[in-house]
Amino acid sequence: MPELSREVRPCQKPRHVVTLEGAVLAVPVGWELLPPGDAALSRRVKLEGPSWTVIERKGRKKFSRGIWAPADRIAVLQAGRAFEKETPAYRKKLDARRLRRAREESCYANEFRSAVLAWLNFHSRHLPAAEQLASLIAAHATPVGSGTVARTERIPIDQRAEAATIAWLRHHTTGYDSMRIARIAGERRDVRRQLAQLSRLLLERYRSGSPIDATRCPLAKALSGATKVSEVVTEPPRGRDFQTTLFD
Repeated sequence: MPELSREVRPCQKPRHVVTLEGAVLAVPVGWELLPPGDAALSRRVKLEGPSWTVIERKGRKKFSRGIWAPADRIAVLQAGRAFEKETPAYRKKLDARRLRRAREESCYANEFRSAVLAWLNFHSRHLPAAEQLASLIAAHATPVGSGTVARTERIPIDQRAEAATIAWLRHHTTGYDSMRIARIAGERRDVRRQLAQLSRLLLERYRSGSPIDATRCPLAKALSGATKVSEVVTEPPRGRDFQTTLFD
């Protein structure tokens, strides 16, 4: 029913959609799919009259796949939007928004780095290592679109810092990336849990101020070779034999 606006799901059949109730509907004649990407244009298209918003669900996440609406409406609003983007006022507003966003991201990156540094809580003799590690983790985890736990707001920042640190250590101080893990439900989660325990033991050496042999410590080697795009561990463990990644 084209006179109603609704949320629909993608359909494998061309120019068809699936309603929330599971019914397959043909897209009305004369309608086009407006691709996602311009939030302002999408809002205007929906405000001007009936439209079908295509949403694809993957797990708990929802992804916009565009909006079906009359082609003439989309064409008129696209032309108006294009003209708007060429005006000096719009460009000035866009520049100000980009500057504000850059400042916000810089502030968050610094805040997140401080949270990581606080969670590491290294002994003063290992403070340089803590500073470098916190910088590396923040640089990896905080950029927009990184998809890391640092970008979520569902948990406090100290928990984000902990999770991001454990993830960084998993990829840089263990053989996780080269492991052959059986495709069994819960197996990868179990491996990650055990590797996290090893990472916590490793961090305790730095927190207690214990002497560190840089030639054997996986974290020391990871920090020294942070600019290399390669596996830090000298001999990545095979299969589930990851116990050897923690130095004596």
